Parts: sequence; C-alpha cells; structure tokens
Amino acid sequence: MTDERRSQAAYTVPDHLAHADPLVEQFERWARGRLAEGFSLDQAATVLAISKRTLARRMQSVLGKTPLAYFQDLRIERAVHLLKTSSASVDQIAADVGYAEGVTLRTLLRRRLGRGVREIRQSP
Repeated sequence: MTDERRSQAAYTVPDHLAHADPLVEQFERWARGRLAEGFSLDQAATVLAISKRTLARRMQSVLGKTPLAYFQDLRIERAVHLLKTSSASVDQIAADVGYAEGVTLRTLLRRRLGRGVREIRQSP
C-alpha cells in the first residue's frame, strides 16, 4: 500500500530556513499578520526598514523565492490549516487569507497541492 499524502517538505524546509535568517523571520511575522489584507512590497520594506531590492535579494538567497511567492505560500499554508481545523466555509477561509472568492482558493489549492477542499478536510 502506498501513501497517497503529499510531502510536507515544501513547507518545512522553507520554514526552517526562514527562521535561520532574522530578516526573513521578520518578514514572515509581518506577512502572517496581514494575510487577509494583501501583499505590498513597499510596505514590507518600510516596516522592515530596508530597501525593496534588499528584501527581494535576501528572500531569494535564503528561500529561493520572491517575497510575493513566499507570501502566497503562507496564504495556502494558513488556508490548509483552517480547512483541517475549522468548520468555516471555503468563502470565509478565502476571505481570512486574502482572497475575494472561495473559487479562487479552490483553484489555487488544486493547482498548488493537487487536492481539493474535500480531500484536504478529510486528510489527517
């Protein structure tokens, strides 16, 4: 019998790396606090007191992604957590992580994780 679950390495490796770099860790805290509000590179750089270019370079060197790509990963991670731990509707969870409609979240989950909402809710 094969295990059909997807590897969590896509989340655990970047999480470990993010905590190994103080600037990336600060960006992560800022981003997690505003998932519902959306991403602004200008605002992130201002809050972290660095240039946009420096932030982008550091994120690329530490995580291999842009600040926006990492922000989107955090949104998906949070949405999956909420799907597994709450009975909130997909539309409510989508709003909680910054998407206007549940259909957008459903599409992203299917595209990024290869699983739909029902599969995610039923998984351990």
